[in-house]
Amino acid sequence: MRVEIGRERVAAVYDVIRPYVRVTPVVEVDGADFGLVSFRLTLKLEQLQHAGSFKTRGAFTHWLTRSVPAAGVVAASGGNHGAAVAYVAWWMGGRAKIFVPKVSSPAKIARIRGYGADLEIVGDRYAEALAASEEWAAASGALQIHAFDQIETLLGQATLALELERQAPGLDTILVAVGGGGLIGGIAAWYSGGDPKVRILAVEPEGAPTLAAALAAGRPVDAPAGSIAADSLAPRQVGELMFPIAQEAVERVVLVSDAAISEAQAALWNGLRIVVEPGGAAAFAALRSGAYQPAPDERVGVVISGGNTTAVSFS
Repeated sequence: MRVEIGRERVAAVYDVIRPYVRVTPVVEVDGADFGLVSFRLTLKLEQLQHAGSFKTRGAFTHWLTRSVPAAGVVAASGGNHGAAVAYVAWWMGGRAKIFVPKVSSPAKIARIRGYGADLEIVGDRYAEALAASEEWAAASGALQIHAFDQIETLLGQATLALELERQAPGLDTILVAVGGGGLIGGIAAWYSGGDPKVRILAVEPEGAPTLAAALAAGRPVDAPAGSIAADSLAPRQVGELMFPIAQEAVERVVLVSDAAISEAQAALWNGLRIVVEPGGAAAFAALRSGAYQPAPDERVGVVISGGNTTAVSFS
């Protein structure tokens, strides 16, 4: 059963969180700038959001629309969600307990700790960190903030689509990287309630085809997690809440290789001096690699979803 994430509800959430989040910019470039067929390309630079990713939108939505107990909040994360929840707790003067798996990058672990959260590294995959967070919530009374499978998370991430529609009206296609699906679920819900001509395409690493596997099976199922973007795009399964939205409003999944993701990171640096983590570059990798080939003059939007990475040198 599909949960309702109507445009009026998203707009109401945006009014609540707007004083706390950044309106991240868009930049318009020509595909030819990156050696691609000429088409109009709009990048939504969400790596400039507080805590380095779109996840801050959902985290603030939870904090500002639910009752936070004295025990604070708890979250499991590959890294970006944990950083967002830690940031929100720090900003609001509360407590946060964050569980991450061993795959979480040093940059994300450092960011979580930098915001003063209590951090524990548990297990090899997100699912193990999630189980530990659920145990902590039951024992401590802390409020659990799920990375992708709660209505508040989807509503918060949908506010990115609200902004993008205002900043770049008339897009034909939007490419969105998928991990647990909170971002693409929110974006697809927003656009499906508006102009039906906007096509939403999911992008996943070949080594972590979580949504592709779910769509093939007709339900969320376990998927592998072998990718350089595993800390942001490789939960065991996509969310139950976003899946019906994806079935109805996501046109298809485009798979990209790790090499394509690395090349996309380099291209964004060389072309725009944008530093992006692997998961944040995955959607752009679909264009850069030719896995998705727009028509001439097609207006394409790409969400650059996160930038929590250590400084690296791109050739």
